[in-house]
Amino acid sequence: MSAIKKVALGSQGLEVPVEGLGCMGMTAGVNGMSVYGEADEAESLATLHRALELGVNLLDTADLYGPMLNERLVGRAIAGRRQEVILATKFGFEVDDNENWTGQLNGHPAYARKSLERSLRNLGTEYIDLYYLHRHDPTVPIEDTIGEMSRFVAEGKVRYLGVSETPTEVLRRAHAVHPITALQTEYSLFDRGVEEKGSLQAARELGIGFVAYSPLGRGFLSGDIKSPDDFEANDSRRYFPRYQGENFYKNLELVEKLTALAESKGVTTAQLALAWVLAQGVVAIPGTKRRKYLELNVAAAGMALTPQELAELEAIMPVGSSAGDAYPELFN
Repeated sequence: MSAIKKVALGSQGLEVPVEGLGCMGMTAGVNGMSVYGEADEAESLATLHRALELGVNLLDTADLYGPMLNERLVGRAIAGRRQEVILATKFGFEVDDNENWTGQLNGHPAYARKSLERSLRNLGTEYIDLYYLHRHDPTVPIEDTIGEMSRFVAEGKVRYLGVSETPTEVLRRAHAVHPITALQTEYSLFDRGVEEKGSLQAARELGIGFVAYSPLGRGFLSGDIKSPDDFEANDSRRYFPRYQGENFYKNLELVEKLTALAESKGVTTAQLALAWVLAQGVVAIPGTKRRKYLELNVAAAGMALTPQELAELEAIMPVGSSAGDAYPELFN
């Protein structure tokens, strides 16, 4: 398997593989809820090590995942290999001292610092390459939160700053306080809200890199999910409007068309969907906890889609074609 392409992320000097690895599904999710089904720790660790072998060294985690369990798993995986890794983590969903998500956002400077120190311990590192504000806390001016994060950079504890799912106006204000290297937002054939809201264009105008999470629509664009019963009993996707009731079957029709096109081209549905995201000139962080899928995803990074193929995909899944909200109301 050939080496994965490296690209500049943003305009501050960070270079990353065009495809990173989303680590969220490798442990329990928020307050013990399963993310995409149960995970096997040994296979998760093996997947992380295989990612580094393949040059997929942008590893994306967050204190919310577990909470804390995911950062600790990544920390164990990279022990003794820190220099090989571009480590990205996040804070902003408030996690209390008992390691439970409180259901609140917290962007206060004191909480930002507490979160950073906690993540450094969890990850077993002295610095984080890319530190994201997971969500903007509307009760705290973004200038205050980013101002404190800029001090982390000055202290050498963080190299670059990022924000996640941030409205365009807030993104501009954040970037005015300290250069933002990356905007991370959900983006796939299934969810093109960043095009509708203008945040992708704004990031490009400002010289901010764009990182697409859930580029496979939380696994739905793999084509492997045929029924709501395919989700395990405690799989968090059962609570997402997009995968419930009538929405599920409307969206399944779109995926079936995508699968037919992928089969005609001799690739998997997931590879075709992932290649489309990469063709938009962004960095993608597909999540997986298995080496098999990691390798299939990496192969997609080497696919080049023709203008005709891109037009076919656009015809199948134009902007606004998916049914249902991306998140339960609790997360909005």
